[in-house]
Amino acid sequence: MRSLAPDEKTAMVMVYTHNMLARGEMIAKENARVSTWLRTQGVPNYIHLYKPQVISFGGTPPKPLSFSEIFIPAVQVIGFHLVPPEQDPLDYDAAETNRMMRPLEVIVGSFLVKGHLRVSTQAELATSLDVLRAAWVSIYDADISNPYLQQFKLHVQMLLVNPNQVSFGLE
Repeated sequence: MRSLAPDEKTAMVMVYTHNMLARGEMIAKENARVSTWLRTQGVPNYIHLYKPQVISFGGTPPKPLSFSEIFIPAVQVIGFHLVPPEQDPLDYDAAETNRMMRPLEVIVGSFLVKGHLRVSTQAELATSLDVLRAAWVSIYDADISNPYLQQFKLHVQMLLVNPNQVSFGLE
């Protein structure tokens, strides 16, 4: 890993694509909220992770891969979060009126996320998703699992998903 500048920090993150999970360290500006970093205009073309642990879901069984660094095309990223116990402040105002947390399940590649989406109390979920124009949506209080990795169970306070690359399910 390169030396950090005085205004930089490292953060342990998990990056999901349709066929891969990568867990590694990224370098960010000291004042950056890493959990919402993908929403900023400064996102590079490649997400650069140091000391990554990578699992490829290109075949059966899932295959662990080892690298000293990995560069993941940002356009392929469909999910992103800080590795617990790290967390940033939530990205909404709890006092905001006419909003509620809607429980749902999100299919993120081969991962299943059971969490909550903050939506309008005045509209159906289908309508909320149809008018959604955000490139990244926050899912809150999320339990993440994977049927191909029985031991993989993770709880995160917040993760970002690309709503155009994931599927939303209701019970």
